[in-house]
Amino acid sequence: MQNLAQYFPTLVKKLVLLTIDAFLVPFSLWLALSLRLGSSYVSFDYSSSLIFAVLTAVTLFIFILIGMYRVVLRYAGLRMLEVVAVGVLASTGVLLVLFFMSKEAGLPRSALIIYGALLFIFVGGIRIFALRVLGIADGYLNKGRPVAIYGAGESGRQLVGLLHGSSEYTPVAFLDDDKQLQGREVDGLKVFAPSDLDYLSKKDVQEILLAIPSASIQQRKNILRRLEPLPYHVRTVPDFQKIMSGVAQLDQLEELRLEDLLGREPVDPDKELLEKCNAGKTVLVTGAGGSIGAELCRQILSLKPRVVVLFEQSEFALYQVENELRQIKNSLNSSLELVPVLGSVTKMSRLKSILSAYAVDTIYHAAAYKHVPLVEHNPAEGVANNVFGTLYAVEAAIEAGVADFVLISTDKAVRPTNVMGATKRIAEMVLQALQAENLHITLSMVRFGNVLGSSGSVVPLFRKQIKAGGPVTVTHPDVIRYFMTIEEAVQLVIQAGAMAKGGDVFVLDMGEPVRILDLAKQMIHLAGMTV
Repeated sequence: MQNLAQYFPTLVKKLVLLTIDAFLVPFSLWLALSLRLGSSYVSFDYSSSLIFAVLTAVTLFIFILIGMYRVVLRYAGLRMLEVVAVGVLASTGVLLVLFFMSKEAGLPRSALIIYGALLFIFVGGIRIFALRVLGIADGYLNKGRPVAIYGAGESGRQLVGLLHGSSEYTPVAFLDDDKQLQGREVDGLKVFAPSDLDYLSKKDVQEILLAIPSASIQQRKNILRRLEPLPYHVRTVPDFQKIMSGVAQLDQLEELRLEDLLGREPVDPDKELLEKCNAGKTVLVTGAGGSIGAELCRQILSLKPRVVVLFEQSEFALYQVENELRQIKNSLNSSLELVPVLGSVTKMSRLKSILSAYAVDTIYHAAAYKHVPLVEHNPAEGVANNVFGTLYAVEAAIEAGVADFVLISTDKAVRPTNVMGATKRIAEMVLQALQAENLHITLSMVRFGNVLGSSGSVVPLFRKQIKAGGPVTVTHPDVIRYFMTIEEAVQLVIQAGAMAKGGDVFVLDMGEPVRILDLAKQMIHLAGMTV
């Protein structure tokens, strides 16, 4: 009974449309003949009545066959009108055949065009009427949270159709910077300027959804800057390709991506540089289970190495990254060998045995303690891991005949003001000192600032604190940081290692510095809250 009740309303709506169409077909023919003859058509002999009956029956059968009653009105648009046009053309063709088969009916052939036009207007119009006015489409009766959609382009219109089928959200307006669109209606929703708060307040809008997937990072940043003062929670929708492919669903609305707030336009990598130290070689990544190390492994896999050795001291982190990389390897149909190795860079004997056993060509040294407060409270462990771990890794690499060694450093190593920064600066000095004595290996260092999404980044912490309702903690109001996406940072690390001549310190262009206090306030405002 429950299943029957669930499908009954849909069945009723289909039967209602079918009944209306059963009336519209003969009515359209009668009106077409009346208009053509200049007076009301009243001659209903056996032959003409048969034409009316057969035309109606065959037309309804065609409508059912082409799926006119399978179209869900809440998603209806041009596609619905295309289906109606096909059905009307087929019905007109049927009428033409009937006219020729029943010459004695004396019906004028020129009424065909009038009939087709009238049937299209009536059948298409009744559906548009149902969609726009009566609101019998499923999605138009939802009582979800009122939202405004930023972007009245193609993506915004698609989003409106999807949201009408959601019981969680009700789109009430478009926001767009295009002055030519402002004040007009798009898909039944009025377009406003983002600064027009009166209408949004009247409609009790609670969220603004960004539907601008094609916008550049800089454009998105400019839009967010304009939206920040508004008292609304701003979120973004998943990429429509992800929705259609089933990877993401509509109700999985996302918080703003970190690169939307802080990112810059990425620089296209040089493929030749990416492959130089990796293609066809044995590559070892220390700290492979960390955020930087794992991303290094992901990108290295696509560069067609022979062997990738995952060196990690955390069993769980190593298990996770190996599982993920095996899936990537299978999707690439790659024959490379993945070797998970448990071990610490502070154990020289373990490093030497692994490097010699697999004849490693390239090492990316990402293993480090990088959380500033933790290293500040545990300086001895910070020195042991960051300084001596680097020293042992380099000495083992020199002894094993490794060709390239790249140290992942930090901008905190510049005039360090904390223990973590000091340990990374000493690690750099270790490489520079050993490079002078060992010319057969290329040692290089790459410095960069905060990587968006890494475990050491402040952004995930702020997001967690905001979700909990605060407080949001900032260590000092004047602190500034540089930010870069983890994908771009790793690409630049790999390219820098390929460019190295020996003893080089590469500093990545991290874009403009960001004041951490301003970042925290921006994230709070865009979450629909106040400081």
